[in-house]
Amino acid sequence: MAIRTIIKKNTYFDSVSLMTLSTKANSVEGVKQVNIAMGTTMNKDVLKNTGLLQPEADNAKPGDLMIVIEGEEGYDMDALLQQVEEVMERKTQQEDDKEVTYSSIEAAVKQHKDAKIAVVSVPGAYAARVAGKALREGLNVMMFSDNVSLEDEIALKKEAHEKGLLMMGPDCGTAILNGKGLCFANEVRRGSIGIVAASGTGAQEVSVRVHDFGGGVSQLIGTGGRDLSKEVGGIMMLDGIKALQEDEDTKIIILVSKPPAKEVAEKIYEEVRKSEKPIVICFLGGDQKEIEASGAIYAKTTKRAALQAVILSGVPEESINKHSLNLELIEEVKAKLNPEQKYVRGLFCGGTICSEVAYLVKEQVGEIYSNIAKDPKYLIGNMEESKGHTFIDFGDDSFTQGRPHPMIDPSLRLDRIIKEAKDPEVGVIAIDMILGYGAHMDPVGATLPAIIEAKRIAREAGRHLEILAFVLGTERDPQVFDDQVERLMAEGVTISSSSENTGLLSRGFITKEDK
Repeated sequence: MAIRTIIKKNTYFDSVSLMTLSTKANSVEGVKQVNIAMGTTMNKDVLKNTGLLQPEADNAKPGDLMIVIEGEEGYDMDALLQQVEEVMERKTQQEDDKEVTYSSIEAAVKQHKDAKIAVVSVPGAYAARVAGKALREGLNVMMFSDNVSLEDEIALKKEAHEKGLLMMGPDCGTAILNGKGLCFANEVRRGSIGIVAASGTGAQEVSVRVHDFGGGVSQLIGTGGRDLSKEVGGIMMLDGIKALQEDEDTKIIILVSKPPAKEVAEKIYEEVRKSEKPIVICFLGGDQKEIEASGAIYAKTTKRAALQAVILSGVPEESINKHSLNLELIEEVKAKLNPEQKYVRGLFCGGTICSEVAYLVKEQVGEIYSNIAKDPKYLIGNMEESKGHTFIDFGDDSFTQGRPHPMIDPSLRLDRIIKEAKDPEVGVIAIDMILGYGAHMDPVGATLPAIIEAKRIAREAGRHLEILAFVLGTERDPQVFDDQVERLMAEGVTISSSSENTGLLSRGFITKEDK
C-alpha cells in the first residue's frame, strides 16, 4: 500500500471546503483514497483507524492542513500528488475569484449590513463561539457544523429564542429560505407549503415530493437532529412553527422528524392546537391518535405528508401521479430470488431515508439491525458484519468525522456494496442517490462500478441480486435527474420513486409466502 502525506503549515479550510476538495481529489485517476483534513486529534484518529496515519500527520498541529494520499498499484505517487495539489489549487483559485473573505463575523456584518443569516461551517470546537457572535450581531444562524456539545446547543437556542432569531442546528444540513437553498438542498418550485424538519434528508425528501406532486415550498427550516430531545426541548421546532405561522407566503405547514421526547411532543401539540393554518405531522413511528388529537393531520410517511399538504394547497388530487406500488414488479423479483435469499441490506447516505425505509421493512419482518438503532439489542458498529436485515446510515457522525459526508463523496459505501453481494442470503441491496446543491455532481457515476461488480459476483454464483435505488432529486437539480436514472436502469438497477416506496418494495421482494 503506497501512502504519501503532505502537511501544509498554518493553512486553514472550513469543513464545507474540505469536503468539496476531498471529493474532487478522490476523482483523480490512480488515487485509491485521499483524506484532506485539519490536523486535529479527531482527524488523526480517523487516519489511524483507517491505517493511513503516518509520522508526518501524527506531528501536525490543529491549524495545519493534512493531505494523505493512498495510491493504486502501478501509479507514480509523485505524479498523483502533483495532480491532487493542482485540483486543490484550481478549486482555491475559483473560490478566490468569486468570494470575499472576512476575518470575523463582525467584519462581514460591517460590509453587509442587510445580511439576515450566517451559515456556520467550522470545526465543532469553534462553532458555538462563531454562532454566538452571529446571534449577537442580529443574524439568524444555520449551523452546518456537527460535534457541538449539547450544552452549547441549548445555550445558543435559548439566546436565539430570546432575540427572536432562528438557530438551526447544529448538524443542520438543509434549509430553503425565501427560495434560496442552503447547504444540501434541492431545486424545488416555490409555493405555499412550509416545512420544519429535524434532519437534512428528511427535509429534502418532503420538499422533493411536494414538488413532484405539483406543489411548492415557501420555507424549509431545519432544526438539527437533537432539537426534539428532552434536553433541548424542541426550541427550534417550536420557533419554526411560529415563524411559519407569521409567514404570509405559508398556507400549510409540514412537521417532519423521528418521534419527539414525550415532554417535547406535548409542547408541539399545544402549539399545533393554536394554529390557524393546517398542519401535517410526520413523526416516523409516531402515535397517530396523539397527533390527530392535537388537530393535526397524521402522515405515516414523508411521501404521505407531502401528498396531504399538496392536496390541501389546492392541487386537484386526480391530477397527481402518486407513484403507486408496482405489484407485478414485486412478484417478478420474488420469482428471481433463491429461497435462501431472504435479507435486505440498506446502505444509505441519508439518515432519515435509512430510518424510514428500515421502519417500513421492520413492519413486515420484525428484526432490523442498524448502526443508528435505538434499541441496543439491534445496534451494530459501523464496520461490523451485517446480520439479518441490516441498515447502515453512512452519513452518521461516527462515519463522517474527518472525512466528507457520503452525499459529497459516495465512495465510503462502495466496498460495502460489493461485500454484501458476496453474502448468499442477501436478496436486495437498497441504496439512495441524493441530488441537489452541495451533493456530488455525479453520484451514479461514482457508484456504478461497485454496482456492476456486485451484480457480477451474484451472477457468477448463480444468484440474482436485486439492486434497488432511490434517486432523490428533481428535474431542476444540477445533476440532471433523468440521466442519473437512465444510467442506473441501463445496468439493471430497479428505480424507486420515493423513500416510502423503497421500504415497501424492499420488504415485498423478500417476503416469503406461507406454505
